[in-house]
Amino acid sequence: MRGERIRYAEREYTDEEIFGILSEPVREWFRRKFGTFTPPQRYAVIEIHKGENVLISSPTGSGKTLSAFLAAINELILLGKAGKLEDKIYVLYVSPLRALNNDIKRNLEGPLAEIKEVAKELGYEIPDIRVGIRTSDTSSYEKSKMVKRPPHILITTPESLAIALNAPKFRERLKTVKYLIIDEVHALAENKRGTHLALSVERLAHWSENEFVRIGLSATIHPLEEVAKFVFGFDDDGKPRPGLIVDVSFAKETKIWVESVVDDLVYTDAGTLSNALYRRLAELIREHMTTLIFTNTRSGAERVAYNLKKRYPEFEGLIEAHHSSLSREVRLDVEEKLKKGELKAVVTSTSLELGIDIGTIDLVILIGSPKSVNRALQRIGRAGHRLHDVSKGVILALDRDDLVEVTVLAHNARNRRLDRIRIPKNPLDVLVQHLLGMALNQVWDVEEAYKLVRRAYPYRDLPFEDFMSVLRYLAGEYAGLEERKVYAKIWLEDGRFGRRGKMTRAIYYMNVGTIPDEAKIRVYTMDKQMIGTVEEEFAERLMPGDIFVLAGRTYEFVKSRGNKIYVIPREGAKPTIPAWFSEMLPLSFDLAMDVQRFRKEVAGLVDNKRAKSLLMRKYGIDERAAKAILTYFREQARYSTVPDDETVLVEEVLGDKRNRYFFHTLIGRRANDALSRAFAYLVSKKKRTNVGVAINDNGFALLLPPDKRLSEEEIMALFEIEDLREVLRRALDNTELLKRRFRHVANRGLLILRRYIGRSKRLGRQQVMAVALLKVLKENHPDFPLLKEVYREIMEDKMDVEAAELFLRWVREGRIKVVVEHNELPSPFAFNLEVIGSSDVVLMEDRREMIKQLHRKIMAMIEASGQ
Repeated sequence: MRGERIRYAEREYTDEEIFGILSEPVREWFRRKFGTFTPPQRYAVIEIHKGENVLISSPTGSGKTLSAFLAAINELILLGKAGKLEDKIYVLYVSPLRALNNDIKRNLEGPLAEIKEVAKELGYEIPDIRVGIRTSDTSSYEKSKMVKRPPHILITTPESLAIALNAPKFRERLKTVKYLIIDEVHALAENKRGTHLALSVERLAHWSENEFVRIGLSATIHPLEEVAKFVFGFDDDGKPRPGLIVDVSFAKETKIWVESVVDDLVYTDAGTLSNALYRRLAELIREHMTTLIFTNTRSGAERVAYNLKKRYPEFEGLIEAHHSSLSREVRLDVEEKLKKGELKAVVTSTSLELGIDIGTIDLVILIGSPKSVNRALQRIGRAGHRLHDVSKGVILALDRDDLVEVTVLAHNARNRRLDRIRIPKNPLDVLVQHLLGMALNQVWDVEEAYKLVRRAYPYRDLPFEDFMSVLRYLAGEYAGLEERKVYAKIWLEDGRFGRRGKMTRAIYYMNVGTIPDEAKIRVYTMDKQMIGTVEEEFAERLMPGDIFVLAGRTYEFVKSRGNKIYVIPREGAKPTIPAWFSEMLPLSFDLAMDVQRFRKEVAGLVDNKRAKSLLMRKYGIDERAAKAILTYFREQARYSTVPDDETVLVEEVLGDKRNRYFFHTLIGRRANDALSRAFAYLVSKKKRTNVGVAINDNGFALLLPPDKRLSEEEIMALFEIEDLREVLRRALDNTELLKRRFRHVANRGLLILRRYIGRSKRLGRQQVMAVALLKVLKENHPDFPLLKEVYREIMEDKMDVEAAELFLRWVREGRIKVVVEHNELPSPFAFNLEVIGSSDVVLMEDRREMIKQLHRKIMAMIEASGQ
């Protein structure tokens, strides 16, 4: 990395060297409170002090937040001592979590007060260092106070920063920032909130009096070089700004193991499996002081919390659920109890992955696969909150595919093989907001604005044509949009642009941000008490009398009004609505590739006498798990072919009701989504029929009517698609997915305003407008920037079209061969797809029952053929 602009920090400074740059009160305070520096502090504090940009990647509880703040606080104390501390913002801290901001304020005000005390003892009087928070919860009175007397350290969120950059008086206060700290980078980089922030930061840098130091804080993430470029941005020559990467993500020892809760994952019925799962959870909870349990869905978190309390009365009041559908008060209450050590366990979906301070956790349990190594490490990293504690995590597998996946995942986590994150490229809807924001502040030269935008990592390769199409849209140059009430918001002439219209500023304020208004349906009791929210998709399916679980309790659905539904509490009633279908996490492509290689390895072991002990030793799994994996692979090998990194198996299974084609493309659900839609579209055109699709991480199934069959040539021809994106574009026409996503993009791109002059537009109304506009644009302006963006977002962010293209290229180049088989029944590896594709399966119990029956039939066939 020598000579590179982005380098890894190689020098670990000693305590004495770091104490040497600290002012006396800070030094004395730190000595008394901590005694010694943690690894991130040894690498980062002096570099930040020297003015280097720094990205720190380290686990929770390693002192990374203090690493970021220490040099800045030290400088403020020095200024205070010298009587030079002015009323201006020196430090800007941005975090995606509003809840985290209160923690940070507390964690700063405590030390600042203590340092002031120490200074007093040493005979100095230092002025107060003010810490302020500015988020959507901040009152306008507070905001106006901040303009008159700004805090020295300002804490905010990405959305509030974008608004502050356009607040005429307050933005003057942002000119003086010397240190910018971006926290939870891993939670921002992969989505449009991060893209939005990257542009805000470049706008701030352009506006700033002096160049500020950029500090990024992140949990386990990969590749760090790209994330560093994301935090530091680019210069006008297209080179990344220089800076250092402090990688101490493995400073903490991690212990991860995998268990199967029952001996036989096929024949154990759902009830027995549940009993075994809760029995094991209860054992683990009893053995540890505090346990954090992760499920992959919010409804899963509800179910586990509910069942643990119901089955083990000893846990009553000691176990709570925590997820984003619960109201803020409920969440804060759970966090407080957890911090005080009043709970034995908390069950969560994703809401506690982030750095909310939750005290000490002794064990993290993951139920089912977290689908990515980074996510597993972030979750397990919550255990052993202090640096010297070991992070202990156990993954419990509930079916055979899951077991294979988590075995590889745990192995990768132990060996630090991380998945690459994907940062969105050139989202044009986010660009619309910022170009409008920029026009509100001044008249811009088009070239200069283009240069500024390209300094932000996501836009470093933005084509000038795309940039201009956004400006032309904002200037009202696309004919026919005015009659749809889409008006020009800027003027654009002679290579310059500026704002237009009196209401433009209000429109920007009211519609800024990237998080779409997912229709959250509010749930109330009959006496109008709000309990929480459910998803739109979930509410659509409710019928009066249905029983479902929310906030760990059971409720009966009575009626709905608009976006509200009303319920009656029903203690102890059995839920009638399963909620496991809507929020599945996708398997990462990198991990999928490793699972393919593992398949080849195990297939080579099936006849080896020492196979079980080899697997147990290499992959750290228990005997039950090793036995289950080997049995699974032996059955697949005896009945069919084991697909791996060099073989794709396609099975044709004919039936009375329909013909099934199973494609064993283990490339993760996002890439399979792209591939299966394209294949289904081509088949439906060729055969002039509807084609059903079932997908998961391990492959997909195409379902045809019984009188339609695909020949081997037709199957092989599907893998020859030249232009996957073009086929996908056609396949997406008229889909619900395109309509919903277009509403999101149109909201972000200010084509359909969510709020206008103090009124919110109903989501239903917005959706109707979105569908109408989509039609007009497709007919008249196929190159419209937001149309281009909706296809990009679906293909690149929701699906993984790049991975699907790569996979097809490997098939074309002969690196992967396609094997077509005609089977009487689906092979064991296809069981999960067979049940997903079967419409009569509603509950988990039915899925297990169906797999059991398939398994019996197949075993009988294997026995009969004497293989």
